[in-house]
Amino acid sequence: MSLKDPLTFATGGDALDRAAHLRPKSAEMARQGGARLLPQWQDKPLIDISGPEPALGWITPTPEVLGKCAEAPVFLGLVDGAPRFTADVSALSEEDAQAAFGPRTKFIDLRAIAGQITKPEANIVAAAKGVIGWHRIHPFCARCGAASAPEDGGWRRKCGDCGALHFPRTDPVVIMLIVRDDKLLLGRQQVWPPGLYSLLAGFMEPGETIEDAVRREVFEETAIRVGPVGFITSQPWPFPASLMLGCWGVALDEEITIDDEIEDARWLSRAETAMALNGEHPQFASPRQDSIARWIMTAWIEGEIEVPAVP
Repeated sequence: MSLKDPLTFATGGDALDRAAHLRPKSAEMARQGGARLLPQWQDKPLIDISGPEPALGWITPTPEVLGKCAEAPVFLGLVDGAPRFTADVSALSEEDAQAAFGPRTKFIDLRAIAGQITKPEANIVAAAKGVIGWHRIHPFCARCGAASAPEDGGWRRKCGDCGALHFPRTDPVVIMLIVRDDKLLLGRQQVWPPGLYSLLAGFMEPGETIEDAVRREVFEETAIRVGPVGFITSQPWPFPASLMLGCWGVALDEEITIDDEIEDARWLSRAETAMALNGEHPQFASPRQDSIARWIMTAWIEGEIEVPAVP
C-alpha cells in the first residue's frame, strides 16, 4: 500500500459518469433496456454472491421491482453508457426483501464487503449509500416541516408546502497524521476493539479552515499544539456520509493530556507503527485495510509523506 494505490471509495476511475445533465430525464431512462438498479435495504446494498468474489447486485428496474421501492429511484449516472440507479426497499420485511431478488444475492453491510468489491464498484456504492441514507432521514422540509419529495433524479428534495429545495449533505472530517520528529500521535475510542489505535480525527465546524480544524481537534483531544499543517488526500466515507480530509501536522510539544472525547492517546515511534500495521505489535492494533488512516500511516512509514521538522 502506498500513495500510488487507490483508496477504497475514493477512486472510481472512469467507471461512473454522473451525467448530472441527464438527471431530469431519469424516469424515462429507467425504462431503457440497459438500465440497472442497485436495491438497498436498511443501509445494506444488494450484493451478488454467485461468483468467486462479491459484486454489486445490479438488477433490471422492472415495474414489479420499482413497486417495492419507497420512492422513485435515484439516478447515479452512466456505466459504459448505460444508466445506473439505486433505490430504498427498506419498507419490505427482511424476509421479503431477501426473497425478492433471488438466492444468489444478499443484502450485506457495506463495512463487511468494502474491501472485497472492486475499487470502481466501491466508489459507486459510496454515492448510492450516501444519497439513499440522506433521503431516508430527510422526508420533511427543514424550513417548515411539511413533507418533501425527490426531484432532479433524486439529487434534491422539494417541499410540497413552502417550495424550499434541499440537497444531499456531506460532513467534512479532518483526520491527522500528527508527527514530532520520528514519532506519530495516535488515539483510541473506548468503543473500538482492544488495542486499536488510529489517527486523530474530528468533524469540521462552521467558519473553520481545514488547518484550523486540525489544530483545534488535536488540542481538544490531547492538549498538543500543532504548527504547520498540510493536505494529503481525501476519501468519501459512507458511514453515513462523511468526507475524510487527510492532513499532516507538526506537533509543537509532546505532553499529552486527554479529554473525555477519547480513551487514550500515545506517541508511537516509526518502528512501533510499522509493527502495528504488520500485525506484529504485542500491544497495538492498526486501522482496517480500507481506511484512509491506514493508507496514510503506511505511506508515512514508507517515506512517501514528508512532514517538516519541528519549527
